Amino acid sequence: MKSIETSEHPLLYKLSDSCIFPSQVNSSDHHIGTRVSARALEGMQKEACVQYGSSGAVWHMVCDEGPYLNGTDLAPFPLAFFTAGLAASYLSKLLSLARQQNIPLAAVELVQDNYYGMEGSALRGNMKASALPVNVSCKADSDASPEQISALLKAAIANSPGDAILRNSHHGTFTLSKNGTQLKVEGVDASTSELAADPKDLFEQAMPDHATTFAAGGIEKLQAAESVFGVEGGAGTSLHATQKRLLHIRARATLREDGIKSIKVQLFKPIGGVFHFLSDDSRLQGGQERAPSGLAYMAAGIAFCYLTQLGRYAHIVKQQLTGYRLVQDLAFSRTGTTAEPGGMVLNTPDTHTFIDSDEADEAIQKLVQMGEQTCFLHAALQTHNQTEVNTTSTAD
Repeated sequence: MKSIETSEHPLLYKLSDSCIFPSQVNSSDHHIGTRVSARALEGMQKEACVQYGSSGAVWHMVCDEGPYLNGTDLAPFPLAFFTAGLAASYLSKLLSLARQQNIPLAAVELVQDNYYGMEGSALRGNMKASALPVNVSCKADSDASPEQISALLKAAIANSPGDAILRNSHHGTFTLSKNGTQLKVEGVDASTSELAADPKDLFEQAMPDHATTFAAGGIEKLQAAESVFGVEGGAGTSLHATQKRLLHIRARATLREDGIKSIKVQLFKPIGGVFHFLSDDSRLQGGQERAPSGLAYMAAGIAFCYLTQLGRYAHIVKQQLTGYRLVQDLAFSRTGTTAEPGGMVLNTPDTHTFIDSDEADEAIQKLVQMGEQTCFLHAALQTHNQTEVNTTSTAD
């Protein structure tokens, strides 16, 4: 697969069991692991294989960018994956806690706003991304009071993997391989783990699993981004060498009658498209795995965002890359006991980066550093942010 245009497959599918995925991610009542193998395609397009937990489910998904990065806008942008996954994670926990506490909820709608910043000069090396607090509100048909539902939502957020990502500072660790030779990383924390196997050949065997049932239309484009020039957030503006801007993404999450979560994500700043995601809990969490879990989407979003920043920085400083890929591990531990589970704690994120290039070693080491420095979701990992919960209203 060289591009989304040349693929005969949908934007999202579950991998066939005949595809050999080179890792086993362990999960249990007190541990959840994810591994993302991702690579850059043509332009700003990317693809990833996301493995969630010990259930063995591996999801293939593709990513693109809108006119602001001269993308083709054929698939969701990286922050859409994280935003959708976060909303799915919050909604899943909200519904689970409501069942445990016998609080009836119907017609639930969760609205979530995510904000990020970018400021500085790529050429001077001081361009840096930032992440602002997430804002969430919820309304539902229920006999419970708005205060009860608000308290329920706050508890759901506190016990979700998304909150484990956002509430504490986590500096990820990295490895670097250039043309098959491992290099020392500079300007980022070095991983203590052994360099992962290059996923270069993994994607060539990726095929949908037609023997199992997964929801049709797992990821769909609802509305194209308007390609407008000469305005804030317009075409090509995110490729400028100097930046000072704010990003705003909104998600609306609801529950379908079949129990699958439906999430619509819209990019307001810069000017972007509207995409639709489906999400289902893993079998470990009581779901049927008809679509990726919220955590699987979040993990993919972090990987996609970092790859975008590698390509974006290389474009700005005119570095020639013939290929770039990564293997990213995210693992969570759950506090408490089986009888009384607590919240979740994110372990150190670990990213193995593979670059094909004739550029000098020092230039590639700088590339990895700037990719991390300008990645919105690594900024979210590193920033202590408490999700803001609006007063939850009960629908009439």
